Order: sequence, then C-alpha cells, then structure tokens
Amino acid sequence: MPDAARLVAAVSLAIVAFLLSGLIMPVYEEAVGETNFGYFVYVNVVVGIVVGWVSMGKRAGRGVSAAITNGITGVFLLMLWGLFLQACNEMVRLAMKNRYDGPFDAIAAVFEIGAEWGLLLLTAPIIGTAAVGAFVSGVLTEYAWRTWR
Repeated sequence: MPDAARLVAAVSLAIVAFLLSGLIMPVYEEAVGETNFGYFVYVNVVVGIVVGWVSMGKRAGRGVSAAITNGITGVFLLMLWGLFLQACNEMVRLAMKNRYDGPFDAIAAVFEIGAEWGLLLLTAPIIGTAAVGAFVSGVLTEYAWRTWR
C-alpha cells in the first residue's frame, strides 16, 4: 500500500545512493583505473528507491530507536544489493571477453568481484556518509509515518 513513509524512504535512500555513488567512483577509479562507469549511478539510485520502498517504508512507525535501526538496515541493504548488481554487471562484461571457463566460474566470480569491491568501500568518507545517510533517512521515514498517516 503506498503511503508517505514509503515515498520518503525511497526518495531519501535514492539521495543516499546518489551521494555514495559519487564517493565510490573516485575510489574505484584510483584502485582499478576504470573511468567508464556507464549506468553505475542510475542503477544505484534505482536500487535505493526499491530498497527504500520495500524494506524501509513498511517498517516505519515503531519509534525513534527502531527508525535509526531501520535506516541502518536500509543503507546496508542498499550497499549489499548495489554491490551485488555491480559485481554481476562486471562478471557479464568479463564473460563477454571469454575470461571464464564455464558458468560456474562466472558465478563464483560474482562473489570474488563483490568481495574485492566491498573492501574498496571501507574508507572513512564512504562509511561516514553511509552512517549519516542511515540516520537521516530512518528519522525522516519515521517522521513521515507519524505526520502523514
């Protein structure tokens, strides 16, 4: 059922995804040397919208401490799903260059790529932005639920 909490959660996580994408691109560019990001930001924003609507929006209305936990969960899911989708995209890109011997090697590569890229996310600006974004998005979602029922 659409409501204001789901809308605010989707919009706030989309903004967090946009900000995090802007912070991740220079780190990835420095570590890997890749400068063509394609639909990187757009995919992450869509993931933020979906995670905010599905996960955060339905958990609103349980109090302020639960709202903060809801924000942390939402940002964690945003980063997890974003990392998974971007790793799948990279696997497909490498598979088109015949880098894998078979389908099982390609599936295993998704998790290897995800683990390598996940380590790149462990920088202070990215973690700080994710923490502040989790707090703000959780509190805004709770506020929207309390204000516009």
